[in-house]
Amino acid sequence: AGDELIDQFYGPSEKELRWRPQDDEWSLKEIAGHLRDNEELALEQIHLIAGDEEPELPARDVDALPLERDYRSADVQELLAAFAGLRRQTYRLLWGLAPEDWGRCGRHPYRGEVTIAQIARELTEHDLGHLWQARRIRETLRRERERPPT
Repeated sequence: AGDELIDQFYGPSEKELRWRPQDDEWSLKEIAGHLRDNEELALEQIHLIAGDEEPELPARDVDALPLERDYRSADVQELLAAFAGLRRQTYRLLWGLAPEDWGRCGRHPYRGEVTIAQIARELTEHDLGHLWQARRIRETLRRERERPPT
């Protein structure tokens, strides 16, 4: 889903990339920044688990960062390039694991014990959720462009 998700950010104008369906929802740019932040955190957690016995895992509210960091003003190409680079690192790390490493775990401050397999599964689910969200935004934008002027 990662590559297909990235494709959702190509084509819309700058104004469309900044547009929010509702005031409390994210724009495409904010989704791109969130994807980068979430990937960065997951990669850090996987690295820690792969390299240590039951490490303490960092916890960050990656859902709050798009508003705190004003991703609507950011360059979407830079956000996507950073996400893609982090995703490549995640793929390389996961592909290099031995089968028994997938069950290695770390200790999350709120969730308790978390395995590498859980983090990898959650990344997939996370991608799919935001793919659906981005497609919904793109479809709304397409309908708006095609609506005859009144």
